Amino acid sequence: MASFTDIVDGTRIAAGGLADFATGLINPSVRLGVTGLSRAGKTVFITALVNSLLKGGRFPAFEAMSGGRITRCYLEPQPDDTLPRFAFESHMKALSGESRHWPESTNRISQLRITAEYTPVGFISRSFGSGKLHIDIVDYPGEWLLDLPLMRMSYAEWSAATIAASRMAPRLALAGDWHALLSTLDPARPADEQDAITAAELFTAYLARCRKDDVSLSTLPPGRFLMPGDYKGSPLLAFAPLDVSPATELHKGSLGALMERRYQAYVSTIVKPFFYGHFARLDRQIVLVDALTALNAGASAVKDLQQALADILSCFRQGANSLLSNLFGRRIDRVLFAATKADLLHHTSHDRLENILKTIVEEAMTRAEYSGAEIDVAALAAIRATREASVKQKGETLECIVGTPLSGEQLGGTEFDGMTEAAIFPGDLPKEAERALDGAVEGSLKFVRFRPPVPKDGTWPHIRLDRTMEFLLGDRFL
Repeated sequence: MASFTDIVDGTRIAAGGLADFATGLINPSVRLGVTGLSRAGKTVFITALVNSLLKGGRFPAFEAMSGGRITRCYLEPQPDDTLPRFAFESHMKALSGESRHWPESTNRISQLRITAEYTPVGFISRSFGSGKLHIDIVDYPGEWLLDLPLMRMSYAEWSAATIAASRMAPRLALAGDWHALLSTLDPARPADEQDAITAAELFTAYLARCRKDDVSLSTLPPGRFLMPGDYKGSPLLAFAPLDVSPATELHKGSLGALMERRYQAYVSTIVKPFFYGHFARLDRQIVLVDALTALNAGASAVKDLQQALADILSCFRQGANSLLSNLFGRRIDRVLFAATKADLLHHTSHDRLENILKTIVEEAMTRAEYSGAEIDVAALAAIRATREASVKQKGETLECIVGTPLSGEQLGGTEFDGMTEAAIFPGDLPKEAERALDGAVEGSLKFVRFRPPVPKDGTWPHIRLDRTMEFLLGDRFL
């Protein structure tokens, strides 16, 4: 039997669905969610995509654009007055100015509306359609997405699972300070504010160490601990796991009860409003994945990435949409997983990167018992910062990438000045995806960060950005 909470939550989804359906009858729109874990390139992806649409960039695989049926794209005021606007113009200035640089990463939810005018193909669309589609791009940190499973977990269940994971490699070596404090905290002792604050600080430091490139773990909820935003210093973030069993009952006035209360407040105040106000209203979703960093960090990072993607998939309201679903809560019917930074590899490894991500996603789908939505994968670079060249070294030809490394980047004892081009052999991915998942790539890839290239004709070169658009939105222009 459904609980009162289930009924209330279902009503919230239905209310949002009815409002969106009514608006869509007059102004057809599609809500595209863009997410990814830290440093996956969400801001760059959205900026490059919107800029290419506005300026008619080269998108041969996006049929509505390459065929000339999209006649004009332009920005409009966003429909949701409660959401910050995606700072498109500021990001464009950062990427294309004289001192061009990569913009700051996403640390909050934002939205941007771009409207496309097009010539419909079908008879019904030509006769009754408006020939206009609003694309509402909703940008949010992937760390928030990994919070959604908390809605189905009690504090005791979350504590037990989090501590169990922290006692396994490679997390165990990173959790020493937090574990030392944890061993002194009795959940049954009287609540103490300083105990809660200190535990939260050491737990957050542990999560931050897990996220570093050499470890590159992905499953690190609660997401706001690493991206607190306006909640920095709030009691909502002053809790941490305690060493309890999943079925433990915590008594009023105890330290455990204090932690439990704040965990529940975090879920009700932060996680649920995000889910019901934004996530449950999405039509299409792209998940950007920094698979290269995980592969280079080794098998543990890859397995953690698989678990993170399984957690993400389990949260989607997936499946084909119908009149009822449009009325009472949309479903995400297309999901694209994109391995970003493909320009850091020679093109001979792009298909291998795609196959590796496909294998990771397929295993994540099995773990999540996922079905319903149409899913695809792509190796992607929204802005291609490199070109390719063959370099002969000691009688061997190396397939290299060429670009201008950022100032301060180092490789093989060389520190780059941010002005000089360099040819770099990044290494190869194995042909067999399973070998990469088992750790065969660990430490073998050589990456540096490159400066953004100078745009030509107002747009940047890319890798598979057009194919991405065709999968996510191509059918909406028929």
